[in-house]
Amino acid sequence: MVIRRPQHTLSRSNVSGNALKVLYRLKRCGHQAFIVGGGVRDLLVGLSPKDFDVVTDARPEQVRALFRNCRLIGRRFRLAHVRFGREVIEVVTFRSSRSGAEDDREHTDSGRILRDNVYGTIDEDIWRRDFTVNALYYNIADFSIWDYARGMDDIASRTLRLIGDPVTRYREDPVRMLRAARLSAKLGFGIANGTARPIRELAELLHEVPEARLYDETLKLFHAGHAAASFERLRQFGLFRYLFPHTDRALRADENGVVLRFVQTGLDNTDQRVKADKPVTPMFLYAVLLWFPILEVAERIRAEDGGSEIEAFLDACDEVVGEQREYTAFPRRFSSPMKEMLLMQRRFHNRRGARARRLLQHRQFRAAYDFLVLRAECGDADPELARWWTEIQTLSPEEQHKAFAVKRRRRSRRRRRASRRSPAGGPDRGQAG
Repeated sequence: MVIRRPQHTLSRSNVSGNALKVLYRLKRCGHQAFIVGGGVRDLLVGLSPKDFDVVTDARPEQVRALFRNCRLIGRRFRLAHVRFGREVIEVVTFRSSRSGAEDDREHTDSGRILRDNVYGTIDEDIWRRDFTVNALYYNIADFSIWDYARGMDDIASRTLRLIGDPVTRYREDPVRMLRAARLSAKLGFGIANGTARPIRELAELLHEVPEARLYDETLKLFHAGHAAASFERLRQFGLFRYLFPHTDRALRADENGVVLRFVQTGLDNTDQRVKADKPVTPMFLYAVLLWFPILEVAERIRAEDGGSEIEAFLDACDEVVGEQREYTAFPRRFSSPMKEMLLMQRRFHNRRGARARRLLQHRQFRAAYDFLVLRAECGDADPELARWWTEIQTLSPEEQHKAFAVKRRRRSRRRRRASRRSPAGGPDRGQAG
């Protein structure tokens, strides 16, 4: 179905100027050029897309020849990235589902696609798309929308529906199950019965997905302003345990609801920061999700080996984070500062002396303080302790000095005696020697 310009609400004035440059150049050079996917979908539901993907009949090498600022990437899917400063426009060639002499598709035994570089036409490309609402093509030639899968109807009914047989499509790419959870959370859409029904049964296929890819999907789930809703969808469909098994076990054993309240509040705070355009970091996200599992393992280690509370806590951090990397790769550039931040939760209890005062200058202090406040809000830390560290930040350096009861350093008796023995104006011993 072709929906002419007067019959839809999408306007090119809302499309990235750089995406339009790519579209127009492809068109001028005799190629078909469309915007497809989330950019079209989000504009139709009243959201502001973060990026625009272009699809064309031009092969990747032809795209590279047209744009000096282009590079080709990908093994599983060969595609072009056209860079304009910090903005990247992704350009993908139409794909086909057919087999034949030029077939370049590779599957695992379970059906997951490893490589898929079979080029085709737009009529074939539609069947490579995942959801109907992602299969709407905005044609730069006449500003119409090409709707092959009744995606406009599903947008109107706020329904997420897979194209094709759901079991086959999930086996081809298990990450589609995570996308179903994420998009339904982001858009507030329901999931069609046929699309939702196989998810629990097939969720274990996520074990076949590389950890680095699951880490990227985790950030999309929890760092895009709908973390709390995504968390609920993941648990609803039995997917969360395949991303964060330690946290899932802690939630199952959560008799008084503290763990659930803590995770929900942490994710709500993350959503608020995203909506306020404040920075968010994987370090804090993983700290929220792994805090209670780390405490549990630290208790077990201390009961088995004795030793100090700090040593047990550090060992627990290493164990839980190490095992978590087997599910979603967690870069060390985030895991190391996370360990520092969590260790400071123990050090916050000491409020006297120079060492306590130095916590204010620690590079992870602000994140650790925010984490303490979150814990206090959920009943996992003493609210008075959080109030004290809140107030101390408002004091002048002199008032902080008194509040921490920092003792002034005295000159050693030996140094005072040496000073008295040295004649006034005499040579420095270090220089004289």
